[in-house]
Amino acid sequence: MLVEVTFKGSRRDFFEWPYPGAPALKTPVIVQAEHGEDMGTVHSTGELAMKRRAGTTHGKASRDPLRKVVRAASADEIARAAQLRADEHEVRARAIEKARALGLDLKVSDTEWQWDKKRLAVYFTAEHRVDFRQFVRQLEGLFGARVHMWHIGVRDEAKRLNGIGRCGRQFCSAAWLPDLTPVKSSVAKDQHLSTLNPSQISGACGRLMCCLRYEHEFYVEQRRRFPKEGKLVRTSAGEEKVASVDIFRETVTLRPLSGEPRVVPLEQLRRELAGELPAWALRDGGDRAAASDDEADDAADTGAARDPREPDMDAPGTDAPGTDAYAPDRGDVAEHETEPGTRDEQRETRATQPATRQGGQRDQADGGHRRRRGHRGGRRGRGPRKDHNHKGGNTT
Repeated sequence: MLVEVTFKGSRRDFFEWPYPGAPALKTPVIVQAEHGEDMGTVHSTGELAMKRRAGTTHGKASRDPLRKVVRAASADEIARAAQLRADEHEVRARAIEKARALGLDLKVSDTEWQWDKKRLAVYFTAEHRVDFRQFVRQLEGLFGARVHMWHIGVRDEAKRLNGIGRCGRQFCSAAWLPDLTPVKSSVAKDQHLSTLNPSQISGACGRLMCCLRYEHEFYVEQRRRFPKEGKLVRTSAGEEKVASVDIFRETVTLRPLSGEPRVVPLEQLRRELAGELPAWALRDGGDRAAASDDEADDAADTGAARDPREPDMDAPGTDAPGTDAYAPDRGDVAEHETEPGTRDEQRETRATQPATRQGGQRDQADGGHRRRRGHRGGRRGRGPRKDHNHKGGNTT
């Protein structure tokens, strides 16, 4: 059975439980370590531990095959571990003195004894690379144990030391948050939080609070239902500027070009749009109106959606692409004007016209075979084409 064990400073790892029956949560256990044995408490077991191993950073980086849980800790072993935790304060103070004596530009954040006291882990923060080889030799001679130096960031430092956040609760990173992911300033801007005063949205570590990411997706999804602030919308009252939106009350504050601003519900704004369109008529540098999702869905259902650069095929006097009267704008195809008469007469007239060549330039009636833009075999600026009807000679 797979179990997840947590150690000091919210350090977690996965181990194999070789005994029948699952251990209770928060049970102190002795586990196999890299050099010797270590002690921790059970954090999760069984199916939950398997999910966490597949979805957490420390789970994906765990070794395979896994180390095993040796046994459940006895009362004496628990008391010994508590004594080690108390001695770590003195160890940290001695390490700080050694670092200052050597003039090292680093901050010793925490120290952790392995349960069998064969290894000492020293966690530190530093802005630049530090040569701590002499520092390690002095610590190993002082404590008589193998010393491991771990360079951590300020967020990991807050996770190890633990504390109370601005919300009055324990740090999420130290309590339950499995992974520490970076938080960008754009997350705060999307939630309309001021970035001019970073201390208002920063945690004890000095970085942006981890909780800013929890509701970010909700803000992004809700704002898609509203027009963008600063845009001009055409409503039944005329052109108005979107001053602000309230995604919780679902209201929009509109400011007309002249007059007092007004606050309208989102559904009412949809009904007030010019032409009863169920979408925003946003003006961006001109009189261009952007179609909404509802309009696009209706167009897709009726088959009316088309490229605005293409001619309207439903307009009178316009033929569909591919017919004889449709002349695309191409450099190597001469423009044809619609000739009088019926369409059948036009086809017969063009089919009987001979193809001529004058001065290396060729003007050939298409006879219903005009190449259109984008079709395979089209030519642009490649010289005269070979006549497929008269092989090996010029046409007359």
